[in-house]
Amino acid sequence: MSQNLAHSAIADTKLAAIRRGRYVVDPTHTRVLFSVSHFGFSTYFGEFTGPQGTLDVAPSTSGGAAELAVSVPVANVSTSNRTLDGELRSSDWLDAERFPLLAFRSASPVALADNSFQVMGTLQLHGVEREVTFDASFVGAGINPKKQVYTIGFDIRGRIRRSDFGVNAGLPLIGDELGLIISAAFELEAAA
Repeated sequence: MSQNLAHSAIADTKLAAIRRGRYVVDPTHTRVLFSVSHFGFSTYFGEFTGPQGTLDVAPSTSGGAAELAVSVPVANVSTSNRTLDGELRSSDWLDAERFPLLAFRSASPVALADNSFQVMGTLQLHGVEREVTFDASFVGAGINPKKQVYTIGFDIRGRIRRSDFGVNAGLPLIGDELGLIISAAFELEAAA
């Protein structure tokens, strides 16, 4: 069986078909990645592990509406370099001790009418809150064949300027613009 056929046998790619209810982040299968220019020579990537959060999907005439609240411990920043990980956690950069969470909360219910949509809300980083907008796309929904839990997935992408959040270390040699990529899996906790 090809990978596409296997995928279609498990996941429904029609957003209108998702079940209503409260979902929780599946931390094992959710990735929060970032990218930044490194001296203008290359793009450097890292990850924040251990995300937590909820997605509430309520019925509506437009196929559903969702409210999102997610966070990830800043101390869980991970690159391929332990020394760099320590530097990023330090007070010079993310100051994980004083500002332990990177968090996002949607500003209002998001209409789930199309497979691609925008999510607007408040991003909290380094003790600063800013309004941001991310592009999101629905990936699929269905019963996870290993865990036997109804699961839905989204890909979310956006860009922020770290200086807007008071993270100025290394500027301008290390880029100001951070690319964010979130591959999010949510498991149904309670049906509506």
